[in-house]
Amino acid sequence: MQDLLSFINQTDDARELKRALAVKLTLQGTVQAEIMNLLQVTSGFISKWKGVYERLGATGLKLGYQGSSGYLSEAQQQAVLEWLRQKDSWQLEELQRHLWQQYQVEFRSRQSYYDLMARAGLSWKKSQTVNPKRDEAAVGAKKFEIERFLQRHREALKQGTVRVLMVDECHLLWGDVTGYVWGKTKERIEIPILNARTRQTYYGAVDYLTGEVLVKGFPKGNSEHTIAFLNYLQQQSPNQQLVLIWDGAPYHRSEELRVYLNQVNADKPEAEWQIRCIAFAPNAPEQNPIEDIWLQAKTYVRQHYYRCETFAQVKQLFVQFLQSYTFDFPKLRRYG
Repeated sequence: MQDLLSFINQTDDARELKRALAVKLTLQGTVQAEIMNLLQVTSGFISKWKGVYERLGATGLKLGYQGSSGYLSEAQQQAVLEWLRQKDSWQLEELQRHLWQQYQVEFRSRQSYYDLMARAGLSWKKSQTVNPKRDEAAVGAKKFEIERFLQRHREALKQGTVRVLMVDECHLLWGDVTGYVWGKTKERIEIPILNARTRQTYYGAVDYLTGEVLVKGFPKGNSEHTIAFLNYLQQQSPNQQLVLIWDGAPYHRSEELRVYLNQVNADKPEAEWQIRCIAFAPNAPEQNPIEDIWLQAKTYVRQHYYRCETFAQVKQLFVQFLQSYTFDFPKLRRYG
């Protein structure tokens, strides 16, 4: 930080001094709120100049600093591309720092950095979570099990004596209404929301044969509400045996649910059970096609945010979408 201290002692410009002091205090561990109050600057100001200092040193804090010419020779470009190909993911700041440290080059436009990333075979994408406990062999085996089950009961499905439903729960938050839209450059798009964490739990089931979705709201997901939803599904499926395919949530395999299923199925042989439950593989939510339907419904709500002044309207729009469409997409047919 010696270069920063020298810069502070040498500069005569108040604006340069404010930039340098914001960086110095940040590096010393001063909380951002204190810096904002002391220097009368914004959080964005502090973050911006700290980033500039980390990339370019104290020189980057000077007024009118434009960086170098931003030129890389062909050989340097190839070296940078090879460097980028050494990892699967990068932060833009890493590329900026590398170009400056190795070649003293700073592009004036971010697009120049993006172009280098693209030439290296990289694209901008959101990182995805993955469960380290996921067992690919178990996922494959479960897919095969479900495929065989559907094949064995194909005629009963066509005749309507058996109904296969993919079941899941979804938590709709009032804050789910927010998203990206085109708006005037210098104006914020604001949506009145009293509490973004206000939520409604929905149980849903998509008919594997027809694509129809059955949905019902409950205060939360638990054994009591799971049993209530199964009663609702039976009411919507008269004279049909139900096959429910769902995940291994605790209330999908609780003692209360086992007692309920024993009562519903009584002493009938397995082939005559009124309700049969099949669990997807653990840690494999993509196996359930209704996950995609939840996403489509939330996207629909975001696209029509201007119709949602209350959470009641958000819920109405969400359910309206689910009940207005018959769904048909590749994942819904993945089991044959």
